Amino acid sequence: METVFEGADEESASEGPSLEEGVVLRHIPDINFPFTVLFSTVLYCGEAASALYMFDTYQKNNDKFWMSFTIGFVIVGAILDHVTLMFFHKDLTRNKAVLLLGHMPLLGPLVRCFQTIINYHKLLKKLKQENKESQVSIGSRKTTLETEIGLSIHDVFMQCRAFKCMSVIQAFLGSVPQLIFQLYITLTIREWPFGRALLMTFSLISVTYGAIHCNILAIQIKYDNTNIRLQPIEFICIMIWRCLEITSRVVTLVLFTTSLKLKSMPFLLTIFSVSLLAPWLEFWRSGAHLPSNTKKNLHPVSTVFMLIMITLLYAAINFSCWSAVKLQLSSEEIIDKRQKWRHRILHYSVRFLENVVMILVFRFFGGKSLLNCCDSLIATQLIITYLLSIGFMFLFYQYLHPGWSDKALPEHAENRPEAM
Repeated sequence: METVFEGADEESASEGPSLEEGVVLRHIPDINFPFTVLFSTVLYCGEAASALYMFDTYQKNNDKFWMSFTIGFVIVGAILDHVTLMFFHKDLTRNKAVLLLGHMPLLGPLVRCFQTIINYHKLLKKLKQENKESQVSIGSRKTTLETEIGLSIHDVFMQCRAFKCMSVIQAFLGSVPQLIFQLYITLTIREWPFGRALLMTFSLISVTYGAIHCNILAIQIKYDNTNIRLQPIEFICIMIWRCLEITSRVVTLVLFTTSLKLKSMPFLLTIFSVSLLAPWLEFWRSGAHLPSNTKKNLHPVSTVFMLIMITLLYAAINFSCWSAVKLQLSSEEIIDKRQKWRHRILHYSVRFLENVVMILVFRFFGGKSLLNCCDSLIATQLIITYLLSIGFMFLFYQYLHPGWSDKALPEHAENRPEAM
């Protein structure tokens, strides 16, 4: 998870041509296509389109209850995505009427994706032009071109960074509720239409992708925004770990909720409230003040509001999976860089006990009425799946973490746009 205030600082610091132009040209050969922006946009459009299809299906079947929640989760997630993009680019304080119009019909990510791809191709043309001119003349024209290249690279990087943050917010504040709700409908009415399966697939991919970004951002924060190059085996390990963890957690939550109906709400609200209030309780006990690096950018009321939103996102992530960071409101940097094993083990121990309790409730109160197969087998498989995810987590942090090798390069990430 990334500190939102830090993004605001960098954006405000780059409004003029006073960029680090000398750093840019050294990394020209390493400029990659912004796949992060493209893939996040595809997930956003795919999930929204499949949700609208299911909305139409529920409407035709007169299932107003399912219809309202399905479209509600999409709208809430989309609004948060658009607010994130506008916050990163400070659209409300600039003359960007076209982009603001694109956000009104909830097409902001699509508009910005096309803008980023166009800017990327313009950047490639400028780089070719710079290479030609460097062989002919050295003068003010070349200096101006270098400044334009620096601005273009910074713009592509900021788009990638904004979409990374958007993918995390979309995953845990939009896709997770949607995935849980659609699986709940499937177990309730015992139907599995293609549209719902497609929506659940997009939601699961979105959550897994957001969780992987949590790991990458946590590594970058730990090593002071160094550029991290994950090898294929490392990426596969994280993907398997996150997919197993999220799938077992979501299925467990759905089976528990379907077994007890509304009686399950106090237990689930308690779990979520603990994750939500724990950082504030630690902040109150420490007697610290609000981080000073946020006060210079925002009004104190706005600072508190942003910290509440960050805490809400942090709680939503921890409700579904390991957030990969520890939120520390008393720290200047908000995120604790130490990332101790103690906090990691505590999280998985508590979540494992919660899963066991919910699985036992499903086994003794709702198993036979929900599934047409052996409920004991399902309960055992869910526990084994979560233990396997913990095993892959230990494998990554013990043997494949970039910090244990030479993959954490001492090069600042803002010097180039990254694909992941």
